Amino acid sequence: MKPFYVRELSVYPVGRRRILLLAVAVLASLVANFETTLATILPLLMDDLSMSLTVYGQIAALSVLVGGVSAGFGGILSDRWGRVTILVPTLTVTAACNFLLATVDSVAELFWVRCLMLFIEGAGITITASLVRDFSPRMGRAQAFAFWTWGPVGASFLASFIAGFTLPLFGNAWQSQAIIMGVVSLAMCAVIVWKIAEPSGALRAQVLQAEQAVAAAGSPAHGRVRELLRHPHLWAHVFGNTGWQVLYWTFAIFGQTILSDAFGMDAAVANRVVALGIVLNAAAVVVVGRLSDRRQLRKPFTAVGTVLTAGALAYFISLAGPGVPTAQVTIVYALLFLFMGIAYVPWMANFSEDAEDVESRLQGSALGIWGMVVRVMIVVMLVVSPPIVEAGGWETWLAVALAGQVVFLASMVAFKGRWRTPKAAPPEVAG
Repeated sequence: MKPFYVRELSVYPVGRRRILLLAVAVLASLVANFETTLATILPLLMDDLSMSLTVYGQIAALSVLVGGVSAGFGGILSDRWGRVTILVPTLTVTAACNFLLATVDSVAELFWVRCLMLFIEGAGITITASLVRDFSPRMGRAQAFAFWTWGPVGASFLASFIAGFTLPLFGNAWQSQAIIMGVVSLAMCAVIVWKIAEPSGALRAQVLQAEQAVAAAGSPAHGRVRELLRHPHLWAHVFGNTGWQVLYWTFAIFGQTILSDAFGMDAAVANRVVALGIVLNAAAVVVVGRLSDRRQLRKPFTAVGTVLTAGALAYFISLAGPGVPTAQVTIVYALLFLFMGIAYVPWMANFSEDAEDVESRLQGSALGIWGMVVRVMIVVMLVVSPPIVEAGGWETWLAVALAGQVVFLASMVAFKGRWRTPKAAPPEVAG
């Protein structure tokens, strides 16, 4: 028997109905990311708890590792039990945990609360990506994933925007942000429970090229996860993008801290700089997603975006140090987010389609495996980066992130898909 909040569709939605369900999936992605955001208050939290960057890295690493295990199993279970069955409780309980976070007054308490939150949240984020795939035919897959990235990116923007304008109102008390996140997240969860739905297992097994055209239909029976594991190009996707994610998660976790430590910005200004970069990223992903879908090309956009990101990052590293104008740092930081948006969305569509071609019934499993590997990388990053930063500054760690961009660029050789649009056949001349 399905829980009361599960609405299962037996007919593929089209038109406004499909767009609405995609919007709900994007909202769920935003909630899943927003309710665990800590970057906006990290400098204040570290001061209040007398916690060093190394200690925070160890706490975050262990809690993310817990979340990685949850992400892997959550994706597999969502293919078997359904997306919404698991998603709704994870979002709601994690939102409520923010009120528990506001009561933390020691490093040990922070550790246990973060482990609890990330264990619950881990399954939720990868499931939202699976829902986006379920409601996006290939002709619109990149644009759909562009809106999905508004989840993690929009969560960072929302948290930074709120913190930038409300922290001064509450005397820079980080607890205020935890309470605000709890209230806002629960309000959005109510909307999700009211509107969310998911395709049946039979519908999820279909591969749609356009909104109402079935390109290939699979059996509603469950696929075997080992089908995914035997394809090297899928592992190239997973490990290559994990290298790319080093930079993204460095900014997602330490963005405000980098701006504060390396360029002397206070917390409110740093949050506003981050918010501006996120706005540009949100615009870029939609434009690039539309272009990628229109041409049905993925790899060229990913490659160009990665090269631009690497170039901007190298320049950003060269700026590190005191005396750099805030306006200059803001522009370079914003361009980094814009270029990352160009690279990421076409890759998401490429990975989804390559996994779909292997086994259409295992989208949740493929995304879950990717999510688990990325979280293992985050664990390593959180353990390794603090001593590197303490020894050589943030510019040394950002050089490691630059190497990750190079790894991602090299891995594209193994991806499936075209590098250019095939030329149209010349018209036949009547004899």
